[in-house]
Amino acid sequence: MKTVAILALCFLVVICVASGKSCSNICLFVEREQASTVVRQKRAAGQLSLVQLESLREVCEANVACEHMMDINGIIAAYTAYYGPIPY
Repeated sequence: MKTVAILALCFLVVICVASGKSCSNICLFVEREQASTVVRQKRAAGQLSLVQLESLREVCEANVACEHMMDINGIIAAYTAYYGPIPY
């Protein structure tokens, strides 16, 4: 695994040198806020476990309107409408 990382880094250096531009244009690092947003979106795109669904259901049951929407449209639609994106 370390070999692959070193080869990838060497590849980026070669590209920078060959292009004649500075390496500051290549964004290797992102801010923590952007990274956490991407991770949340990837996690939310997958299937939720039963424990996660139950957790969303408990939050939604505290709000009568959310609970009503949950019965009609489902837990994911109701939670997203009232509380925003799913946190996991």
